[in-house]
Amino acid sequence: MTTPRLRKFWTLLILLGGMAGSMFVAGQWAWQHSLHDESDSVQRQLALYGQTLAQRIDRYRTLPEVLALDAQLQDALSRALSPAEVEQLNLKLEQANGASQSSTLTLLNHEGLAVAASNWRTATSNVGVDYSFRPYVQQALAQGRGSFYGIGVTTGEPGYFLSQAIRDASGQLLGLIAIKIALQELEREWLQTPDIVLASDAHGVVFLASQDAWRYRLLEPLGDEERRELNATRQYVDQPLRPLAWRVDERMDNGGRLVRMESSDLPALPGRVLWQSQPLPGTPWQLHLVHETHSSIADSRWAAAAGGGGWLALGLLVLFVRQRQRLANLRQRSRQELETVLHQHAQELRTAQDGIVQAAQQAAQQTDTGLSRSLEHLPQGVVIIDADLKLVAWNSRYVELFRFPSDLMRVGQPIADLLRHNARRGLLGPGPVHEAIERRLAHLRSGTPHLHESAKDDGTVLEIRGNPLPEGGFVTSYADITSYKNAARELRSLADALEQRVADRTRDLDAARREAEQANRYKTRFVAAAVHDLLQPLNAARMFTSLLRSHLQGDAERRTVDSIDGALASQDAILSSLLDISRMESGQLDVHIRDVALGPVLQVLAHNFGVLAESQGLKLSCVPTRAVVRTDENLLRRILQNFVSNAIRYSRRGRIVVGCRRVAGHGGDQLRIEVHDQGPGIPEALQREIFEEFRRLDEGRADNRGAGLGLAIVERLGRVLGHEIGLRSQLGRGSVFWVCVPLGDPAAVQLQHPPPPVAAPAIALQPADDAPLHGSSAWVIEDDGPTCAATRALLERWGCQVPLAGGAPEALAHAQPGQAPQLVLLDVHLGPTHHGPDVYTALCERWGQAPSVILVTAERDATLRRQAAERGWGFLAKPVRAPALRALMSQTLLRLTQGSSP
Repeated sequence: MTTPRLRKFWTLLILLGGMAGSMFVAGQWAWQHSLHDESDSVQRQLALYGQTLAQRIDRYRTLPEVLALDAQLQDALSRALSPAEVEQLNLKLEQANGASQSSTLTLLNHEGLAVAASNWRTATSNVGVDYSFRPYVQQALAQGRGSFYGIGVTTGEPGYFLSQAIRDASGQLLGLIAIKIALQELEREWLQTPDIVLASDAHGVVFLASQDAWRYRLLEPLGDEERRELNATRQYVDQPLRPLAWRVDERMDNGGRLVRMESSDLPALPGRVLWQSQPLPGTPWQLHLVHETHSSIADSRWAAAAGGGGWLALGLLVLFVRQRQRLANLRQRSRQELETVLHQHAQELRTAQDGIVQAAQQAAQQTDTGLSRSLEHLPQGVVIIDADLKLVAWNSRYVELFRFPSDLMRVGQPIADLLRHNARRGLLGPGPVHEAIERRLAHLRSGTPHLHESAKDDGTVLEIRGNPLPEGGFVTSYADITSYKNAARELRSLADALEQRVADRTRDLDAARREAEQANRYKTRFVAAAVHDLLQPLNAARMFTSLLRSHLQGDAERRTVDSIDGALASQDAILSSLLDISRMESGQLDVHIRDVALGPVLQVLAHNFGVLAESQGLKLSCVPTRAVVRTDENLLRRILQNFVSNAIRYSRRGRIVVGCRRVAGHGGDQLRIEVHDQGPGIPEALQREIFEEFRRLDEGRADNRGAGLGLAIVERLGRVLGHEIGLRSQLGRGSVFWVCVPLGDPAAVQLQHPPPPVAAPAIALQPADDAPLHGSSAWVIEDDGPTCAATRALLERWGCQVPLAGGAPEALAHAQPGQAPQLVLLDVHLGPTHHGPDVYTALCERWGQAPSVILVTAERDATLRRQAAERGWGFLAKPVRAPALRALMSQTLLRLTQGSSP
């Protein structure tokens, strides 16, 4: 193998070997790290399961103690009972059992015989059965109380038994009361987790399991003494106890184990699983959790890929640096070789020039006719003159270039004659001929070398080079460089043309950009105006439906009105979404980035959507957090509201969970806020399309599918805020939508929101209380006639007086000094010539008063809302909901009443 091939072989071998080693080391490190994290998480989960089980048992623990003090039960165990008295005891225990929701209550005498039981009506009644062999009976009779888990010998149902001894006033043992607690509901709760949850007793028998195949398994082989004990107590009756075949591959520091299941009658588990065990305090039981290690394996693979990629990148970087060094050395060597070649060419040129001069000297010494054989091989035209400026020698190329007549070309002919001949032909340029000839002769006499170019009338360009001879005289060469000049001229023309084309294209692109921006501005203004005009009749329609609902008595008619109002609300949402998209595309959306506490935002989200989720049979929960993020609070809330509303719309059952987790981002640590649902899932092919306008899935509720604009708004809001939006979904398993937000500064939030001062107690206003509106007066200033009529009718329905409901001209005409209403409902756009706030200012001048104002407008500009808040005005966006209008008017009138009271 040659040396270059051997070098390539070793390079490839080191690259691949290092990559394999890096993948192994990174994969093992990530595997161990992720596995320990999973083990800690599983341990915490086990602790929660243990708390749940202990709380379930503790809930019933006091019942036997309370019943043991019952005088009726004590009296029943101290004497023989009649059938009627036994029936009364059965009814008493049945009633107590029904209140506690336990499984069975049983009263036993001191011999272990069941005297009465809560299940006395069933075919498997405990009454009359001897339970003296049961440990909980023996423990209660001997120690005062007892506990035991087993399968009921009478009912065949498993449960946990708690017993309490019953004594008379003198302390004599009369019997015991026992309660059997059913734990099957706990197993059903365990089904919600993908892991396998087990509970085993002191003998290693699994008696509780989230999967039926794992129940009544032996974790360890039973000894002879243990088998005799189980048979004597009949703990598991005739239930076969099958061994669980498993092998421990690795033990972890925190008690976890990596095991491999070998039982063939169990559902197949992929490879090794994580087995975590934890004792249950106060009992001889152990809780176990079997967890698949998919996440750790995935982390290991990703880390291995990252390690291999890192090594490969490092290797390629080293090879790149080596290649750059090799190329640098090669360029240095090439530069040196080029300099050598240039030096050689320069030497050759000097040699050629010396050859021309030498040939000219030989021609001057040897020729008699002027034509020199030593000059004929040269491509240039050459002429030689002596110190007296007379012709000595020339070649035929010189005669050809200037087309001299033959009688002029002879040895001894003065060079001035040749110059005059050329001057008559106009080859010496403009100006006096005599001066041009004298100037050239003076130059020849001085013997100064020269190099210049000369253009002839026919377009020929000559390069003229002159050198003096050592013994006097001058040699001049004329080279035809016309083709070179034409090529250079064409290159310049092409470059100029390209520059002109680039300039034209740039100018066209600028014009197109300006046209696009202008069209976008026109489109934004058009959409805003169109939405404003569409919201006017929509607002009137919602007002009329609110008024119509109060006139209807039947449920069917009210449901019809509710359906109409729901359709109008959906139309309002679509128009609002279109307006938001238009603002975001035009860059007119106000963004206020600051540090925001995320906990209150999630609390408001849970409060606002919790009732809606419950009405759909869903459970919405938000995980509490103290995190602080840097974002625009209102825009982030809109993103989360869209996520939650979509989850409610497309989920038919289960839970919706909103939580957050810390992740690493490009700009440092970030918080990823996630919304988990148990909906139908989204196919991978549609996971990008659903963020486009009017894209929606068909799996939503038929009565509430939306318009397909919510996620399009979310995607644009994410781009405006610089927050990454994403999702992951699996068909049949649900979806997770998330947004990544930079972490903020908690100290900045405390400065922004200091503790509020103690305020005076507020007056609670019930939504249905219209007392502040009765007898009050209000003007409705609105340029839309149907909206004026609907608003006036609605206010009068609430007991409010409406002296005027019309446009700006009517309001200005009816305004009289001292006759201002208590409240003004004011629109912003009152026709092409009137602006709402300006009209209000003119009205105040005529009234001499400044009544309270509620702006009712289709404009949803944040600046307008802020200006209204600064002036102490209320603000409602069209279309207006009647309850919102009534509440805001009542609050405004109450503030007026409180402000005027002493």
